[in-house]
Amino acid sequence: MAGSAEILAAFRELSNLKQITREELHGLLQDGIHAALAKKHGATVQAEVEINEEKGAIRIVLLKTVVEDVTDAAREVPLEEARFMDPEFQIGDVMETEVDFNEFGRTAVQAAKQRIVQRVREGERTRIRDEFAGRVGDLLSGEVQQIERGKLVVMLNKFREAEAIIPYREQNHREHYHQGEPVRAVLKRVEDTPKGPRLILSRSDALFVQALFKLEVPEIQQGIVEIKAAAREVGSRTKIAVTSRDDAVDPVGACVGLKGSRVQAVVNELGGERIDIVPWSPDPERFAKLALAPARVARVFSDAVSRTIQAVVDEDQLSLAIGRNGQNVRLASELTGWKIDLYSSREWMEKGGEAPLFAPLPEEEEADVLLNEIEGLEIGTVAVLAEAGLTTLNDILDLDRDDLLRLPGIAPEEADRIMAIIDELTTEEEGDAGSASE
Repeated sequence: MAGSAEILAAFRELSNLKQITREELHGLLQDGIHAALAKKHGATVQAEVEINEEKGAIRIVLLKTVVEDVTDAAREVPLEEARFMDPEFQIGDVMETEVDFNEFGRTAVQAAKQRIVQRVREGERTRIRDEFAGRVGDLLSGEVQQIERGKLVVMLNKFREAEAIIPYREQNHREHYHQGEPVRAVLKRVEDTPKGPRLILSRSDALFVQALFKLEVPEIQQGIVEIKAAAREVGSRTKIAVTSRDDAVDPVGACVGLKGSRVQAVVNELGGERIDIVPWSPDPERFAKLALAPARVARVFSDAVSRTIQAVVDEDQLSLAIGRNGQNVRLASELTGWKIDLYSSREWMEKGGEAPLFAPLPEEEEADVLLNEIEGLEIGTVAVLAEAGLTTLNDILDLDRDDLLRLPGIAPEEADRIMAIIDELTTEEEGDAGSASE
C-alpha cells in the first residue's frame, strides 16, 4: 500500500491539475483523513493531522478523553486503560495515540479519496460560479470540443474546468464549426445543473455584438463611450445606439474608427453582417428619428401612454425606412423600445384629415420647435436659455441681441450666433411659404 510520501506526491499533482492552493490541498487531505478515521473508529473520533511536505510525512494523532465510565468509545478511554499506558493519567486528561498512516485499510483510504474528490468537485463548482456570475456580457474564447445534437461544447482557454456550450438557438446558422476550431462567444447566462454550473454562450445575441465593440473600442473599455441599446437580426443586420460622457468624444466616430477599421473588425467577426451605429438620445422622438437611419425622417409624433411613435417620411424614403421585409423599422422599434408606425407624407396628410393625431398638426408643430432640436445651438447655450424659461423657438423669436445679453451666461459672440440662427430659420420658413404659394 502506498505510504504517506507517495500519497502526498499524488495530491500535489492533483493540486496542479485542479488549480488548488497548497492550503486548500492540506485542508482537503486532513478532511479526507478524518473521514477515514471516522469510518474505522467512529463518527465522533477526534484527531490531529499534521502534514510535512518537506519530509513527505503525515502525522496522525488520535485524541481521547480519560473518563471513569466510557459512553463514546470513539473519543473516550477508561482510566484503567489510560494508566496502563501511563500511570500519571487522571480523569479529564487527553490521551494521545499516534497512528501509522500505513495502518489505514483499503476501505479507509477509499473513504478519504472519495471525500477529497467530492470536496474538489464542490470547490470547482464554487470557483466557476464565483468567476462567471458577474461576467454576463463578457467575450470568452476557446475551441470547439465536440458537437452534440446541434449544440457546440466549448473548452474555454482560461478556465478549462468550466462546462460551456453554445446551444443551437444561440448560433449564427450561416456559420459552420468543426471540432478543434477556435471560437469566440459572449456569456449570456450561468445555469445551475445537478452536475454544477453550466455556461451558456451565444453568437446570435445582440450582447455578442456589444462585446465585440468593447474589445475593439478603447473608449468603451474606459467608460467614455457607452452602448445604451442594441437590436439584432442575426446574420443580417444589427443596430446599436451609443452615447458619450465626454462632449469632446464623438461616440459614433469612436465606434467606426479610422477609415472604418473598428467597425470593420466587428463586421468580419460577424461574417459580413451589416451594422448601423446611431447616437442615442433620451428624447424618444429624436431617438426614433436616429434609429430609422439610413432613412431620413421628416417628422415624428409620440404617444407616451401607448409608447407609440408615428414617423413621417418622404415618398422616396419610405422603402428605405421600412427595409427589406420590414427589417429596418422592426430593428428601430426594438432599439428604442417603442412601437414605430411609418407613414409616407401623402398617407400622413390623408390620415390627418380622417382621425385625431398624437400631436398637433405639422403646421402647428413647425412653429414650436424645441431649442435642443435646433442644429447649431450648443448644449450649454440651451441650458442657459432653459434656466431663463426659454425652451422653444417661439420663446426667442421676438428677442433682440440686447435681450440675449441680459441673460446670465450669454456672451456677445454667443448672442450673435443665436441671432444668426434665428435669422436663418425665419428666412427658410418665409422661403418655404413662398414656394408653397406659387
